[in-house]
Amino acid sequence: MLMEADDYNDQMTDQQDVAIIAPQHLDDDVLEEHEPLADDYEAMRLVALPINPDLEIEAETVFTWHIQDWRNLQRREHGPDMTCGGYPWRILFFPYGNNVEHASFYLEQGFGDEKPPEDWYACVQFALVLWNPNDPSIYTTHNANHRFTMEEGDWGFTRFAEIRKLFHGLWEDKSRPMVENDAVNMSAYIRIVKDPTGVLWHNFINYDSKKVTGYVGLKNQGATCYLNSLLQSLYFTNAFRKAIYQIPTENEDSHSNSAYTLQRLFYQLQTSNDAVSTSELTRSFGWETKHIFEQQDVQELSRKLMERMEEKMKDTDAENALAKLFVGRTKTYVSCINVDYESSRVEDFWDIQLNVSGNKNLDESFKDYIQVETMDGENKYFAEGYGLQDAKKGVIFESFPQVLHLQLKRFEYDINRDAMMKVNDRYEFPEIFDATPYLSEDADKSEPYIYQLHGVLVHSGDFNAGHYYAFLKPTKDGLFYKFDDDRVTRATMKEVLEENFGGDYNMPNGHTVQGVRNPYTRTLSTKRSMSAYMLVYLRQTRLDSILPEVSKDDTPPHLQRKLDEERAYREQKRKERDEAHLYLPVKVITEENFKTYQGFDLTAWDVDLADPAAPRSYRTLRTMTIGELTGKIAEDIGKEADHLRLWVMVNRQNKTVRPDQPLVDSLMTIEDAHAKFGTKGHEFRIWIEEASKFEGGKPVWPEIQHQLNSNSQILIFAKYFDAEAQTLKGAGYFYMRKHDKVTELASPILQLMGWSTGLSLKLYEEIKPAMIEPLKQKQSLNQAEIQDGDIICFQKALKSDELVYPASRKDVSLTLFEYRCNALAQAGKYVDAREIYDHLLNRIMVRFCPKIQRTDEDQTFTLELSKKMTYDQFASRVGEHLGVDPTHLRFTTVNQTTGNPKMVVKRNLCQNVAQILSPQFNQYSTTQLSNQLYFEVLELSLSELETKKNLKIIWLSEGITKEETFEVLVAKNGIVADILSALQKKAKFDDTTIRQVRLYEAHGGKVYKELSSDHSVVGVGEYVQLYAEKIPDEELKAEEGDKFINAFHFQKEPNKSHGTPFKFLVKPGEPFKDTKARLEKRTGIKGKQFEKIKFAVVQRISYSRPIYLADDEILYDVASEFDDLLGLDHTDRSRGFWGRGDSIFIR
Repeated sequence: MLMEADDYNDQMTDQQDVAIIAPQHLDDDVLEEHEPLADDYEAMRLVALPINPDLEIEAETVFTWHIQDWRNLQRREHGPDMTCGGYPWRILFFPYGNNVEHASFYLEQGFGDEKPPEDWYACVQFALVLWNPNDPSIYTTHNANHRFTMEEGDWGFTRFAEIRKLFHGLWEDKSRPMVENDAVNMSAYIRIVKDPTGVLWHNFINYDSKKVTGYVGLKNQGATCYLNSLLQSLYFTNAFRKAIYQIPTENEDSHSNSAYTLQRLFYQLQTSNDAVSTSELTRSFGWETKHIFEQQDVQELSRKLMERMEEKMKDTDAENALAKLFVGRTKTYVSCINVDYESSRVEDFWDIQLNVSGNKNLDESFKDYIQVETMDGENKYFAEGYGLQDAKKGVIFESFPQVLHLQLKRFEYDINRDAMMKVNDRYEFPEIFDATPYLSEDADKSEPYIYQLHGVLVHSGDFNAGHYYAFLKPTKDGLFYKFDDDRVTRATMKEVLEENFGGDYNMPNGHTVQGVRNPYTRTLSTKRSMSAYMLVYLRQTRLDSILPEVSKDDTPPHLQRKLDEERAYREQKRKERDEAHLYLPVKVITEENFKTYQGFDLTAWDVDLADPAAPRSYRTLRTMTIGELTGKIAEDIGKEADHLRLWVMVNRQNKTVRPDQPLVDSLMTIEDAHAKFGTKGHEFRIWIEEASKFEGGKPVWPEIQHQLNSNSQILIFAKYFDAEAQTLKGAGYFYMRKHDKVTELASPILQLMGWSTGLSLKLYEEIKPAMIEPLKQKQSLNQAEIQDGDIICFQKALKSDELVYPASRKDVSLTLFEYRCNALAQAGKYVDAREIYDHLLNRIMVRFCPKIQRTDEDQTFTLELSKKMTYDQFASRVGEHLGVDPTHLRFTTVNQTTGNPKMVVKRNLCQNVAQILSPQFNQYSTTQLSNQLYFEVLELSLSELETKKNLKIIWLSEGITKEETFEVLVAKNGIVADILSALQKKAKFDDTTIRQVRLYEAHGGKVYKELSSDHSVVGVGEYVQLYAEKIPDEELKAEEGDKFINAFHFQKEPNKSHGTPFKFLVKPGEPFKDTKARLEKRTGIKGKQFEKIKFAVVQRISYSRPIYLADDEILYDVASEFDDLLGLDHTDRSRGFWGRGDSIFIR
């Protein structure tokens, strides 16, 4: 393999997760002063092959090849062998270029025809210097790094130097050409370096993580690298893994159970040889496709996962196991300076969030976390019994957990950019950390709080784009490994620590970087894009209990059994796929299959294997003969092999599958028989005929001839429609001759059924699913085009005295079947065989699920319907099943991807079940399930519902902090008083309360208008939010001169509104300090949360700047215009970390 190093570097740039900065060459001015000569090998080595201080040198050498008679050399030449590090090396030379107009030089391993040692490789830095032997100041050089292997045994430079310039004219600014007298020297500087991680300069083609490291990674589903890094961290916290295994799941081994799927994931990480998928786990979380492609906050995910596992562990042997591992305690206190009074609160924590910005290292962050705030002057603390006092306020740690999770706040809001930004400042963390200085004086310090670094979770990129991976130390005395999705590699301590501190790139000799390209944002930056965002420390004194050995015996037996079965099944399927070319699938049906099957044709080829009508399946070698297959089938069904005859079945043009001809050559192979007689592209389908006549103990088979004019025998199948039992099943088979009349079919049919002669039958030919035609009695079978394998359907014919016509129809000239006027028809049963065929053709099993589950009992059920049923007909069937009025039922289609309700089905008399479940022209979209509907039982009929309007009202019971949603139905021609009346019934308010309730509309987070009691329901906007609240007492007691202002919430800018808007009473002459006290009571927002709010007057006009209010200002005077608004500026806590409104969840 020949590849140019420059081209390779270009290719690798896009693949590398972390930018690699190569050491810089000496500055140009230094080179000019100290430019070495090519024959001064030691000096040239420093220039051509700079030393990388991070790599340990194993061996190095320099060798010069004296190239003579250039123009007469072969197209491809090898230089003399040289040795470095005990391995042979040589230069590969293309004098006339390797398909380019440049001389091409490569370094290659020199084993030649000899095989190198198994798994041989060498990490090599090398430089090739081409120079003029008459003037060593004339030279050109290129260098590269490469991992030489058996597969990639050469590496170098296809465009080393342009041939024309080498021979003609002066070389650059020198006085002579590079090549003189067809002679030139090539010096190779070779340096073999140690491979500290086993993957130095690895291309990762065919890389086996398990083989190299003993561990496997996790597959990335789209943007789940953040999940993968957290899961690997938890997996290698062995005590956590053991606790998860202790959750009893043997009776809840459902893939919707997150504890069970996490157990499965951990077990597969333990036992698998390949990267493990997380798709089972994310599905059990209830995540949809959109969640797979969204990055989420790891801290929030960790807390949600811990909460869910804690719930699963409740009342089990694993209860409190997670709290013992991950929970520490903090004390929040306010301590008076001059009096003996302290108010404190002790709380549990699962992780600690530390500020990165403004801190240089972990110690500074902890000092920042526990810093004490002095409360004095205007900010004095009110101590009960002592009044206002100077005090100290802060947080101190009472204890740290065994496993310490530290969340580094690498993402912060930048007020200048008005956006979340990543903090790439340098931030150091140690391998050993002593947490003792941050404990309270009263904390139990009998056991040292010294922690050992166990994991570093890294984010590379910026806030908008990036990648997550983890460095973890699986054993207490072992090495760190890098877990990057499905790839696991050994890591150095520099990779774990220094390269994840962030900050500027450090260059040798004090050189600076002009900019390194971020592989995810494609932008240049002088700061590292990769930095730690989560640290995992383990308490040194508890290492043995935190990292116990986890063996196969620790995993639940049912889990092992289930996964081993699945693994064996997959292996079997893989083996079958690999050997598929040797085998031919064969499906066989017998007379018993035909007799138990109810439907069209002889059987259905895809029915459940438990169904008696299901064909028998065989995986047969293509070389097996017909005789051997017959013997195998005979043994399987308990028959004599010579009593059976195999018929090949073929696909006819009318989309039926019928027996075509018997296979008489017992020595023919299955492959030849299928190729000659079978249907291409399908499995080999066989019908088994069992002999009914014997002579001398040997079976006698009817002769089958296919000449057009012969009166040969025809194989005919008979199918009986029983009108009383409403069944259509096979009765058996018989032979007739082509010239026999249709009327003669009655005799063998009556004989099959054991009926008396003279019984009248109606006969039909089963041509195709939608074509069941009555046979003409005067025709011969040949005229009726009856052939081998055709199916005749028969039923008893009723006599004229059995006819019972409806009173409304007196025309007895029409047949019984046309009027369905016998007792069976009056009972709602099918009378004509064609009707049962039509039913079977259009039947569909539909699953109905309650849209709102009102009880613990599962209300899901399945009904068999006809695709031709109208909306009213199938609603009637559902109503009959539920015991409710069908007019009070409403149905909703089901989203095929998520299983959630999709679109309400409108009652349409012209629409049938088929059109509702499988709509055309995108009426309900093809992304819906075609066999399932949601149902709901309404209080009103659908016709009444059309006269009503459904309104969603948010009831504010405690200021604006507590919301409760009610849905009410009111008449479209009603008024707001009707809405309030409906709300009173739903919320169960008394008459006094409802009289003091006001209703108002909000849009865009701002109050739109208050609705009067006589406002029409039709006038309520479709796209507004309705709020209802009890009018505050201060408004009811408003004095003359008071006025009202509408208030809303925003973050930084008034156009970024959020939260619940409200109406507020403003009093003349009231300082804003007093107004804030009333606002705190009005909103119900208290404590620190209220203190963080900044208040401003905002004018209605677009792009107006907020006028922030000081405590001594008077809101009444500042808000002078009637449409001015009061703005509450604070963080929107309803939005997720990454700017999404929907927070992460685990079902």
